[in-house]
Amino acid sequence: MSDEHHHDGTREHDDTTGHDHDETGGHGDSGPHGHDDHHAHDVSALSAAVVTVSTSRTLEEDPAGDAIAAAFESADHDVSVRDVVEDDFDTLQSTVDRLVDRDDVDAVVTTGGTGVTPDDVTIEAVSALFEKELPGFGELFRRYSEDEIGTRVVGTRATAGVVQGVPVFCLPGSENAARLGSEELIVPEAPHLAGLARRPEE
Repeated sequence: MSDEHHHDGTREHDDTTGHDHDETGGHGDSGPHGHDDHHAHDVSALSAAVVTVSTSRTLEEDPAGDAIAAAFESADHDVSVRDVVEDDFDTLQSTVDRLVDRDDVDAVVTTGGTGVTPDDVTIEAVSALFEKELPGFGELFRRYSEDEIGTRVVGTRATAGVVQGVPVFCLPGSENAARLGSEELIVPEAPHLAGLARRPEE
């Protein structure tokens, strides 16, 4: 598929590890809450669903899905669902719609189908379900990827959003891209995003 990344897995992101928040949570839209209160709703034990979009892979041969699952499990989270679905708009959309309705799913991660070939329909299928978009995820993923794949990063349409109070992330289909996105972005931020997305209105 055209969204295959080729990361060597050795990149260090020293320029992103020193991100500091001030006492108001670091962002003007977080209201008057202190930093600790801003994280009070974080989901401490996350249950994730991992969906691989492919016509050729199986659960037994799914290195990208394995990398995502390993990232969650290494952080003491749970993977409640693993699935492989074909590159089909309706199938993928109904799969994600079903998963976000489950009580044992706090976040959904798809891998594959984010490129520009005719059968790459993940972004179209999933983004149509978004109630809120998270554009920073795709922006940051592409920034992390640029050193390794250069200008080919423009063909990567990785994205994220919230569906029925559940954060949903769409990653490319290569193992290295899946590992990069899950280890450095999704697993660190999903508990916070999941907690905020389901927080009652005040």
